[in-house]
Order: sequence, then structure tokens, then C-alpha cells
Amino acid sequence: MPLPKISTPTFELELPSTGQTIKYRPFLVKEEKVLLFALESENTKQITNAVKTVIKNCISTKGIKVEDLPTFDIEYLFLNIRGKSVGEELDVNLICPDDGQTSVPVKINVEDIEVQKPEGHTTQIKVTDEVMLEMKYPSLNQFIKENFQAEGNDAEKSFDMIASCVSQVFTEDEVWTAEDCTKKEIVEFLEQMNSTQFRKIEKFFATMPKLSHTISIKNPNTNIESEVVLEGLASFFA
Repeated sequence: MPLPKISTPTFELELPSTGQTIKYRPFLVKEEKVLLFALESENTKQITNAVKTVIKNCISTKGIKVEDLPTFDIEYLFLNIRGKSVGEELDVNLICPDDGQTSVPVKINVEDIEVQKPEGHTTQIKVTDEVMLEMKYPSLNQFIKENFQAEGNDAEKSFDMIASCVSQVFTEDEVWTAEDCTKKEIVEFLEQMNSTQFRKIEKFFATMPKLSHTISIKNPNTNIESEVVLEGLASFFA
């Protein structure tokens, strides 16, 4: 006689990048093992791939390509999946800013952590009066490729990342999609820009949405209260 199946609850959340509602379940022991092995390796690429694997397994909504999701979607998804799996509160040790050395343990509720989108941020960039760019956010696959697989110096990798995030170039009369252009053509298009125009693209990356949470802590030695801003998934597991 086969052993009984254990039912698993399903939850919903909205992807910060699109607002699409997706369904997911908590991760199971088999997936927790994958994470633990990766964390023990202390290898960033291995950890990133483990997170991707867990999210893939836990999402039940059809048509979601985890590899193509922006990194901030990945971080938000993983944080919520973990919250439903092992508890809604995170125990984090924070360093007090006033002395730079005193560590204070705090608890943070996962539901209070959100992806923040800076005011004025947009995916559409006006290059000239006639030419516009539509940008897309770096995907997890792009992040892994540029940080762990790409050869070359940091400037080259940064430029490759920018080129890979161009979605469309358009004027009032014509539209060129990235899929219809070669990488060389996109790079050459970007290289035509002057510094002012290119800074607009750099601003897109600098103001991208990010997982962020601000918390007040009090130094027990000085009694000084400070605000600490946590950004990115890693900061919530310090």
C-alpha cells in the first residue's frame, strides 16, 4: 500500500515588474536540501542557480519563465516562498551606523518587505527628439552570464549587459525590436550616443526597482536611534 500524499497549501502574489498574479507553494524538504547544499558551498553562482531551481519548482502558474524574470522579481518571489516555508519573520543582525561596530538582532516580517520603485523611473528613454528606446530589466540568466560566465573587463561586461537590455528602438514611423537586430548592431547604435544621452540609459539601471526595507534600530551602548536600509536579498539573511 503506497504512503499517503501530503497536501501543500497554495498562495498568491503579484510580480512587481508586471503586476501579474501568480500562484506558488512553500518549498519542500527536497528543495530545502538543494538550498542548504548551495549555501554550504558559498559559491554565488551555485546559490543563484539553487534559488532559480526552487522558484521553478514552487510556481504553479503556467507560462512563467523564471530565467527571464528581472532579478528583483526573483528576490521578491524567493523571500515570500521562504516566508511561507519556514516562517514569516526573519532574524537579522544589523550593525549600528553611529559606531559602525555594535551588532543588534532584529526581527523583520516578510510581508513588510517590498520592491521599491523610485519616483520618475521609466523603461522608455528619449534619446533624441525623434528616437526613443524601450528598455527591459536584466533577467536572472543575464545576471548569471554577465557575472559568472562572461570574459573581459568590467566595462565590457557592463556594456554587454546594457546592450542585452535594449528591447526596442523606435521613431514616430518605425520600430526596431531587439530580436530583429544583431548584438553588433545594438552595440554600434549605443556607441553613437553622446555622454548626455548615454547617462539617461545609466540612470535607468541606477533607478531600477529593488527589494528594499528601512528599519529603525537603537544602539544599546549609546542609546542612539538610527535608520538602516536593507537592499537586495542577501541583506535580509545577514
